[in-house]
Amino acid sequence: MDAKRILVGEFGRPHGVRGLLRLRSFTEAPEAIAAYGTLTDESGQRSFAFEVLPGGLARVRGVNDRDAAARLTGVKLYVLREALPPTDEDEFYLSDLIGLSAVGEDGTVLGRVMSVEDFGGGAFLTLRDAKGRDREIPFTRACVPVVDLAAGRCTVVPPEEIVVQPENASEKDEGEAA
Repeated sequence: MDAKRILVGEFGRPHGVRGLLRLRSFTEAPEAIAAYGTLTDESGQRSFAFEVLPGGLARVRGVNDRDAAARLTGVKLYVLREALPPTDEDEFYLSDLIGLSAVGEDGTVLGRVMSVEDFGGGAFLTLRDAKGRDREIPFTRACVPVVDLAAGRCTVVPPEEIVVQPENASEKDEGEAA
């Protein structure tokens, strides 16, 4: 079984002619990305050792010119989950939520957490139900009041603004406007 890898950053466009790259770090403190040592690409086949420089830049070992840096633009950077520092008792990494069973307050299974996304407006969970339908739920304490990693589940309370179609709704009904 492959070890769980966590996305921690991404190389941006080249900066200058000496091989520097812009670096998007997804760690709490942007410079902390360097503390994990060598990172890999999405496939796990290529590894990168680099130094974080001021201004959101990185100097990658073996990359000495703009052309070499340009070939790395858009490469996502991963670290093994076990390389991350341990969390406190009531803390977790967002990636730990992926795969949890999502249940309602009454214990009804709503689906499984497929991903956690954050595009700047706050994190949300993508839940997939038994029929393969996805829905997004804001990842707030009000909508996800309980996360129980040991039990492999989280309690989800969808906000009233999210309309959930009944299980027996037809495709035609779902497409009609009110």
